[in-house]
Amino acid sequence: MRALFLVVLYAGLCYASSDSDQGEVESLMDNVLVLKRSKGVSREVNVTVSCGGAYEDQAVVWKKEGEIVPGLLGNDIKVLVKELAGGNYSCHLSQNGEYLNHTVILIQLDPENKTVILEETSPGKGEIHCEAANYNGSFNCSWTRTQYRTNAAVLLVKVERKSVNISCELNADGSGIQCQENRCPFEEEQNSISLTIYIHNFSLLEAYSKTFYLGDIVRPETLPNLQLVDGKVFSWSYPESWEVPRTYFGLKFQVKIVKKYQTCDSEEIIMLNTTQDTDYQVKVKSSKFVFCVRAQDKYTNGLFSPWSQCKVDRGNCS
Repeated sequence: MRALFLVVLYAGLCYASSDSDQGEVESLMDNVLVLKRSKGVSREVNVTVSCGGAYEDQAVVWKKEGEIVPGLLGNDIKVLVKELAGGNYSCHLSQNGEYLNHTVILIQLDPENKTVILEETSPGKGEIHCEAANYNGSFNCSWTRTQYRTNAAVLLVKVERKSVNISCELNADGSGIQCQENRCPFEEEQNSISLTIYIHNFSLLEAYSKTFYLGDIVRPETLPNLQLVDGKVFSWSYPESWEVPRTYFGLKFQVKIVKKYQTCDSEEIIMLNTTQDTDYQVKVKSSKFVFCVRAQDKYTNGLFSPWSQCKVDRGNCS
């Protein structure tokens, strides 16, 4: 996987110049300028771009996306940005000469404009979904690009708690991150985790943010070793990833029996109960049914694990 190191270059945005108050230009990171646009203003803005102080007296020429732009000469130039037509501007010693530097201009629409790159995970839940299997500081977050923005690329991600950066890696396909915070599982959370993703589709840049506590996203993994003994008693184990000691990090279990051929999410329930034990004796007349069990932190009443299930047919579990 590609490492995405979340370092100081993200913090403290610097300002670049534009010729009007119709668009604010910020330096998001090295070689990236962001033109922020609001609704109802001019669609054209001049943005000043510099090749660099070291090339002040050089015969500098400029290219956009690798093609020479007539009239763009010298160390400092003014680029007329129309609509969403940003781009990659590179400076060279001559038309076919040495590459010196480059600046990417991206356009970010005012926050009140509808975002179009990422899909909502579910109505009202935002575009970013985060989960953790336990309290040791490891968690992952994921997102889904919309149908017509599948080639959108993640430019930058910042994850921090109380201004301290959390180390993360970007998935190979750019659809999520794996993070590891250096923390003690027994430590009480005083401050929330904040996450911001910058993702762009061509020259359009969008920012998505999420704030959460680790305890809010902990979801135990699927319960292993579900089995049936003597046709009456079901047993299972704690997930290997769950914290120890179990007396401190306890789980409770929701058990459910549904009709045969139904899924564990079915509302055609024969029996529904809760237990703190890792075994359960059933008392039902039917010899064919589906036994389901899932786990939840018994102290926080947090997220449920996925269902584990056993399809019962005359005392046999499959």
